[in-house]
Amino acid sequence: MKKDIGLGILRIGSAALMLTHGVPKLSKLLSGDFEFGDPIGIGVPASLFLAVVSEFVCPLFVLVGYKTRLAAIPTIITMLVAIFFVHLSDPFGVQEKAIVYLLLFTVIMIMGAGKYSIDRK
Repeated sequence: MKKDIGLGILRIGSAALMLTHGVPKLSKLLSGDFEFGDPIGIGVPASLFLAVVSEFVCPLFVLVGYKTRLAAIPTIITMLVAIFFVHLSDPFGVQEKAIVYLLLFTVIMIMGAGKYSIDRK
């Protein structure tokens, strides 16, 4: 039971915090403002779309505990891109946020949603 409560807190807290990064990107996408980085060379609209999926859509799934392990993967990939492509030459203090999110979503992917989730229903 304690493990499930802990997983719930980790899952809900991490996803809610990630949404604070995803909501502004979703707003950009919906408004047609495609000013965004293209760190892996797939084009700006595609990069923005993938960022919205991994920082808004997938965290919503993680938040409610639906397909949690699968939903964590795009966010993990995005954090790896942020660390190794976007912020590689930045100081550790700038990289740190992406590293923390990478660790949080990796634990969520490994451990799953826990008892208090849609996945367990």
